[in-house]
Amino acid sequence: MTLIQDVPVPVIAKVNGLATAAGCQLVASCDIAVATDKSKFATPGVNIGLFCSTPAVALGRSVPRKVALEMLFTGEPISAQDALLHGLLTKVVPEDKLEEETMKIAFKICQTSRSVVALGKSTFYRQMAQGRNAAYHIATQVMVDNLALKDGQEGINAFIQKRKPQWIHTTESAQE
Repeated sequence: MTLIQDVPVPVIAKVNGLATAAGCQLVASCDIAVATDKSKFATPGVNIGLFCSTPAVALGRSVPRKVALEMLFTGEPISAQDALLHGLLTKVVPEDKLEEETMKIAFKICQTSRSVVALGKSTFYRQMAQGRNAAYHIATQVMVDNLALKDGQEGINAFIQKRKPQWIHTTESAQE
């Protein structure tokens, strides 16, 4: 599960049904999660004498503490709407729109620079583990590094010239 946040590309969960225990953990670990309005999420291990300790790690970082603990202590499922309300999901859609909405998000991401997205994803998770001041320090330095990338410069030039950027998806600096 930890690899999901370490891979350089966004990982999108697409849920149509019941996601329990490690399935719920997987959804909580993904960068983006889209589910049908009929989907439910639970950590029911407590009901069979096996507390969902590892799912609790991801769940506790995705939803408020009290929501996570109620799910973990009772094993009762929450609805897709409640999961959306509490931050476990990005979007809830009708079942017939699940593929379309998930692909729409993926396609939009694919229109951006892979190197910039990878840098942004890595920085997001790194700064989340820090206090506010340290997080701003990290993010400020990464912003400077991002501006130096060839794709960073291409994005700025395209914006100024009012044209669509032509990404080269490299981590090379514009000065190289």
